[in-house]
Amino acid sequence: MPDSGAGRGRARELVACHQCDELQCIGMLAPGQSAHCYRCGALLARNPAGGLLLPIVLNMSALLLMLLAYFLPFLTLEIQGRSQQTTLPGTAKALYDAGMGETGIVVLLTTVVGPILLVTGSLYVLLSVQLYKPLPGLRHIMVWIGHVLPWGMLDVFMVGVLVAAVKLSDMANLVVGPALYAYVALIVVSTAALSQFEPHIIWARMDRMGVWYRAR
Repeated sequence: MPDSGAGRGRARELVACHQCDELQCIGMLAPGQSAHCYRCGALLARNPAGGLLLPIVLNMSALLLMLLAYFLPFLTLEIQGRSQQTTLPGTAKALYDAGMGETGIVVLLTTVVGPILLVTGSLYVLLSVQLYKPLPGLRHIMVWIGHVLPWGMLDVFMVGVLVAAVKLSDMANLVVGPALYAYVALIVVSTAALSQFEPHIIWARMDRMGVWYRAR
């Protein structure tokens, strides 16, 4: 169904400001319109002028970049004539094999599992709402996305890689693989995708589709 902006479902929604916790009602927003807290001025919700197409394209691009970042060589370490090449998931396995099992699991969750679940879950919700087709489990996946968000720490891992590269630069030669460039692009694209993901608008459209009531 075409993106029409304002919906025919609930006229107003009670939300809490994420900065000052002030409760206030938000009505349906027209395309390009945003709502701000009347107390502190924080942005509460917005309805992007381009609708849901931009976040869909950004999440699809992030999914493609993930394939490049996770399966192509990430770094090659050359020391004393020996070289060791690894992929991004391979770094988590290397940490686990080196006796740092907890760290390896955290790296795997925050750089691979969490981002994949977040992007695929977002695409599932966005495509369902954009096409006006209530897919199974839509409401639960929308709630679950909010729980997965804290586990997407692509930028934190990148900082760790840079610190390790500086420390190893005197002992070994580090060769950057194509996956590292894809990973940097993934950080930028996934951040842009998250900034375009508007839960208020998606919940309102799911309400119009009757998802809320069927899920109860």
